[in-house]
Amino acid sequence: MLLPSQFYLSLSLSLALALALATLPIHAEQIGEVSTVFRFLGKNDRIVIEAYDDPKVPGVTCYVSRARTGGVKGSLGVAEDTSDASIACRQVADTLRFTDRLPQQEDVFTERQSILFKQLHVVRLVDAPRNTLVYMTYSDRLIEGSPKNSITAVPVPRTLAIPLK
Repeated sequence: MLLPSQFYLSLSLSLALALALATLPIHAEQIGEVSTVFRFLGKNDRIVIEAYDDPKVPGVTCYVSRARTGGVKGSLGVAEDTSDASIACRQVADTLRFTDRLPQQEDVFTERQSILFKQLHVVRLVDAPRNTLVYMTYSDRLIEGSPKNSITAVPVPRTLAIPLK
């Protein structure tokens, strides 16, 4: 039989594990990085550039640059990165195609930026009158988010209608 303190510890660990697994990042390909601050111990602070392929729109890739904190905490994966990020999405194939109908707005990528509470989001919005896909990146926390954001747009040829849900 578990003591009350053991029960709460077990419950807390289970919840922490569930949250961590729910926020596992999708596969991103790191394109490169630049160092911004020298750290004597651990990795330097840096800006990383990653490529994410839109899973519902083969032929569109989003490039996200964001700050990564170094030092001992950053090397151990416990540092909280800043909310600064930039995004550029481009058509990278000769033709675009859609694997499914798209909702008007959808979280396409989510990646954790701290152990439990902060996440980076890339949201896809459909601008149907202009036949354009708009992508926005921002970060949030369990309690509060940040107004810092960045957007980009990928025009879709008029001959290819965006299939909406």
